[in-house]
Amino acid sequence: MAAEVKLPELGENIESGTVAKILVSAGDQVEKNQTLIELETDKAVVEVPSDRSGTVREVAVKEGDELKVGQTIIVLEDGVSGKKENSKLVKQEQQEKEKTEEREESPPQKELVPKVQETTAQKKKGEDRRKETAKLSGEVVRAFELPELGENVNSGTVTKVLVSEGDTVEKDQNVVELETEKAVVEIPVDFAGVVKTIFVKEGDEIKIGQKILDASTGKESATEKEEEQKTEEKEVPAEQQPPEEEEVEEPAPREPPAVAAGEEPFGVKIRHGEPAPAAPSVRRFAREIGIDINQVSGTGPSGRISVEDVKHYTKTVNSRKAASRAVLAGVEPESLPDFSKWGEVERQPMNKVREKTARHLGYAWATIPHVTQFDKADITRLEDLRRQYGNQVEKAGGKLTVTVILLKIIAAALRKFPQFNASVDIENYEIIYKKYINIGIAVDTDRGLLVPVVRNVDQKNIMELAAELSLLAQKARDKKLSLEELQGGNFSISNLGGIGGTGFTPVVNSPDVAILGVSRSEMQQVYIDGSFQPRLMLPLSLSYDHRLIDGADAARFLRWVAEAVENPFKILLEG
Repeated sequence: MAAEVKLPELGENIESGTVAKILVSAGDQVEKNQTLIELETDKAVVEVPSDRSGTVREVAVKEGDELKVGQTIIVLEDGVSGKKENSKLVKQEQQEKEKTEEREESPPQKELVPKVQETTAQKKKGEDRRKETAKLSGEVVRAFELPELGENVNSGTVTKVLVSEGDTVEKDQNVVELETEKAVVEIPVDFAGVVKTIFVKEGDEIKIGQKILDASTGKESATEKEEEQKTEEKEVPAEQQPPEEEEVEEPAPREPPAVAAGEEPFGVKIRHGEPAPAAPSVRRFAREIGIDINQVSGTGPSGRISVEDVKHYTKTVNSRKAASRAVLAGVEPESLPDFSKWGEVERQPMNKVREKTARHLGYAWATIPHVTQFDKADITRLEDLRRQYGNQVEKAGGKLTVTVILLKIIAAALRKFPQFNASVDIENYEIIYKKYINIGIAVDTDRGLLVPVVRNVDQKNIMELAAELSLLAQKARDKKLSLEELQGGNFSISNLGGIGGTGFTPVVNSPDVAILGVSRSEMQQVYIDGSFQPRLMLPLSLSYDHRLIDGADAARFLRWVAEAVENPFKILLEG
């Protein structure tokens, strides 16, 4: 009896996809839950399994087809009633049909057809052919994919390809430069070999897990083949494991319970060190939609994670994000007018740094109730000290600037006022106090504003801080900052004194709760001991998150900083 296997529901708002690869042929015997096709949707490439067993009578789709939910993929003969003779006959008919189609495409006709960009399916075919050729020759070809880049960084734009096909690469050699939302990073290959094929070019947008290149690592020995075979056996998906596991009927995925503070969805804490129990196909699905598989709790036997578990986790996370954005309800975006009606215009896409800045600061401004406190510090004596010790600091590789001195002063202030060294967890109504002192310094670059982080400021002297800050600023301008150097800050300093201005209101760099703005110092007449005296005054502005910090706290904090600038010995006394 014939039965149709149709494309099932794939997930929320996913109605269709493109057939990237067909994994069965007419006459094949398939088991329940065996993968039939790979389908490329607008979010990920997913494997579509069969919902029953049987013999393939007909494959109703081909690579490159657009397939909708409910559309037939294959037609099965239920059970084992499809005899071997019929299977062979069906296979022969299918092969003859393919040969006929190939013969119909004569060379002259192909030349008349304009050359179009390869589809995903065509690329996969070519890739499979190259792998098959390499396998026949005994050559080992390894794929290098874009690795994890850092927290909340899932993709980037290729700015430079550093190798060519035929080049020999060593382990940890950089092969591409990638511009992410936060920095330009160099991506090193994790093995040595000869580059066979490069799959990316400058300007391409690539995601974590996407292939960058294939490289030959030499001839395959018998030992290597045995190891590879063992690895493949270990990675057999749950659906294809021995019968004793297949006989265990998995319960239907249950709806996730309410999430308590400190727990992940499904009420299970994040795993630390132990691998998540999930099939390779499930891991791949999670990775491609940007989910950490280790944060998902499984509902199968022994906590095994299924695709449905990943989908439930994703829905839970999205609902929590939507709840956190509820503060923006009622704020409707307005369409821009047609500016070209009034004159000539030019549109330019934002670079990654500008795009990230726009999104991040827009979020910070919309979600944090900002207040800014202003004050001035008399730095006349401080300038004398800077001139006195400047040469000594330069010999150590740094520059004794007001910003470097403020780094040390702010570190002491954060110890004295711990609410400024914290973050607000509004979803759980908790305050996160940090026991370490990492301070971000805003750096102006030709690509936009970057904020490298100086770590453990309280454990370093001013000479060490000066050398480290000079190095970070230069790396920011040379596009050499790593993602690690842009993460983990607790407080920020933005110094515009070198440009000018009498004051400004900096935006808090979420999830920090405060930021110090520094403007240009100027000589002013200050009334001291019954007379006016010329003093060099430094304008300071402190923006803070009013959900955690009250106005009186901010005034005390900024006054303490100003007094420490005026009398650095105060740090030794109270810091």
